[in-house]
Amino acid sequence: MGSDMILAAGSGGSGAFNLLLLLAVPLVFYFLLIRPQSRRRKEQMQMQNAMTPGARVLTTSGMRATVVEVDDDGLVLEIAEGVEVRFVKQAVMQVLKDEPDDVDDELDDELDGDDDQDEDDDRVDLSKDAGTDASAEDEADGEDGADESEPKGRAKVKAADKPSA
Repeated sequence: MGSDMILAAGSGGSGAFNLLLLLAVPLVFYFLLIRPQSRRRKEQMQMQNAMTPGARVLTTSGMRATVVEVDDDGLVLEIAEGVEVRFVKQAVMQVLKDEPDDVDDELDDELDGDDDQDEDDDRVDLSKDAGTDASAEDEADGEDGADESEPKGRAKVKAADKPSA
């Protein structure tokens, strides 16, 4: 019983600290999470309501388009010449500043796959046997007589094993 009194007397000063901590946590959440998020939401709503035809936009799916028509809750976007698509306003992530046309041409060239690029650029080979060594393949093929053009992992059928029709 005497030891309980000592413990109670030792923790008497932490009550004010607990109260301060209890009040500080909601303030931290408000200033670090709630307030910035509401500000971003308000800016996004202003941007969506101020949309005008002719503006270049970026959608949440990553498409760049031009605004053709603005309705109450939706937009008509032109994603390519003659291709118009209806989106809701919330699908617009940002309004793009005036871009030079050469940026779009560069993107089109990259998507078309230019043949004039060097083969030494930073491309990744995702083929199944990209990590194997050429000498290891030759040794493996030499032992069982497998042809490199045959797919690996399939059973070989000899001429005698094939059923006759």
